[in-house]
Amino acid sequence: MASGRILVAQGGGPTAVINQSLVGVTLEARRFREVTRVYGALHGVRGIIDEDLVDLTQETSHNLELVATTPSSALGSTRDKPDRKYCHEIFNVLRAHEIEHFFYIGGNDSSDTVRIVSEEARAANYPLRCIHIPKTIDNDLVGSDHTPGFPSAARFVAQAFAGANLDNAALPGVYVGVVMGRHAGFLTAASALGKKFPDDGPHLIYLPERTFEIERFLADVKSTYEKYGRCVIAVSEGIHDASGAPIATLLAKEIEKDAHGNVQLSGTGALADLLCDEIKAKLGIKRVRGDTFGYLQRSFIGCVSDVDQREAREVGEKAVQFAMWGDRNGSVAIKRTGYYSSDYELLPLEAVAGKTRTMEDEFITANGTDVTDAFRLYLRPLLGSGMPDAFRLRPNPVAKVLKR
Repeated sequence: MASGRILVAQGGGPTAVINQSLVGVTLEARRFREVTRVYGALHGVRGIIDEDLVDLTQETSHNLELVATTPSSALGSTRDKPDRKYCHEIFNVLRAHEIEHFFYIGGNDSSDTVRIVSEEARAANYPLRCIHIPKTIDNDLVGSDHTPGFPSAARFVAQAFAGANLDNAALPGVYVGVVMGRHAGFLTAASALGKKFPDDGPHLIYLPERTFEIERFLADVKSTYEKYGRCVIAVSEGIHDASGAPIATLLAKEIEKDAHGNVQLSGTGALADLLCDEIKAKLGIKRVRGDTFGYLQRSFIGCVSDVDQREAREVGEKAVQFAMWGDRNGSVAIKRTGYYSSDYELLPLEAVAGKTRTMEDEFITANGTDVTDAFRLYLRPLLGSGMPDAFRLRPNPVAKVLKR
């Protein structure tokens, strides 16, 4: 006899809109008569293994709506990267609790987890529908036009660089801002959307899709500084040399790794400091400042794209509809239609799981230090309404009286 129980969990880095997807699943599922309980797992798949589950069916709709507009993962998240054995344990818990539908909100690793769990269920001949709901600020899921969480983080990056540019114009020097993005440069590229006037920064943008050469970098900075009397630079944390080695590891004295064995690039501030040191030492420019955006861009409250909020809710709703009506496993994908609207498809899990999208060549200029108009047209509608603007005085010089 069917139990009517579903389980939803959140994995990976939080975003400003991931709770919209959680609430989308919960409220949409509660509309279906056959659903008797909506469970949530605390701290992602780790919560499933530990059977740390909560009953979301008992949440009021009003409180769920309040949570939906709150950044970060309401259920908590995890950086665990399940292997086959781990996924087998996940499946055992799902079966023990008679879960019939499993929804996992996350990025690349999460989609792979969903794929393996679905295979475990199939091998055991257990009727379990597994749906991956997309989420990542890196925008690196294949098969989607863009990924929920990215537009809001991109909005933050664009606004942050617009402000940094104004600061740099008032007190000229060199400014280096390091943005998240290990393999994909979408978020760093978003810095270009903060430009208004031709001489606005960022003047230089460095992405992991292109090889980074320190000598060429210094030449670019020198040329820009001589042209404008200042230079604003956006750098992806994942920039690397020709061998693929992250620049941060080549310059840093100590290397830290995360739970997945990846070199820790975010939150250390090392790359910004090291690039600033190179500029000071090699170019002799005195006023050089660096910032590492780190985790600020992920869940920054009050800087959320309304388009992102809407689509994050809809991918959650569509996941439930695909599961209930489509009777198949998969990963929800956003497809762009017109200018601007979106539609949703359910892709096979194997088409998404474990794969990484990077920026298309058409989005990057030939010299590799800026983005094209094609990228600006791609990103602008995703940033949502009410983007702040910056203006300048129109100088009307007063004639000098004293000759000095």
